[in-house]
Amino acid sequence: MTKIPPPRSKGRPRGFDRDAALNQALGIFWRRGYEPTTIAELCTEMGINPPSLYAAFGNKAQLFIEAARHYENVYWGEAWHRLEKDSDLRRGMKAFFRDAAKILTSQEAPSGCMVVLGAANVSKNAEEIQDALKELRDEAKQHFLHRLKTAVTAGDIPSGTDVKSLAATLNTVLEGMSVQARDGTSQVELERIAHTAMALLPTNTAL
Repeated sequence: MTKIPPPRSKGRPRGFDRDAALNQALGIFWRRGYEPTTIAELCTEMGINPPSLYAAFGNKAQLFIEAARHYENVYWGEAWHRLEKDSDLRRGMKAFFRDAAKILTSQEAPSGCMVVLGAANVSKNAEEIQDALKELRDEAKQHFLHRLKTAVTAGDIPSGTDVKSLAATLNTVLEGMSVQARDGTSQVELERIAHTAMALLPTNTAL
């Protein structure tokens, strides 16, 4: 019995590589900003026509949001996972911020963080974009918060630690590193900032 393949979305080219398309879209959004980037520029960069773009992503806003999520998953997913799995809080945090310094200055990705700096190029009227980027930034804060709560349970930091404020502070450091990277700060200099941030972690004197 011949198996009939599912129909392709109208306008989508054969052999469409979604991840490759998202990488290309990410690059032009980063260089030009969300609002100045046109559909024509996106199509040229991605090597597809407008019907293909709309068939695959819906519209420019949805493409930008998916590209931002793609960036977060591809460039930050492993770093967050390693932080979560490291049983030693300080060792895990040091490794995470070293990873962050490397990611933020990588030649393979736009300097700085797409999720942090992308919001600067979006007007307040683009609520869908603003909300999506805020949600992604909040996810980073939640990663820190969850790891700090685990550290309290394990006795690595005092039980009375204001983990919510500490998570917000660590996330602010991370966002600040992103801005510094966009301004040309080197990986070594960012690692020094990260090292200083480790002083924010309280010591459990009961140990």
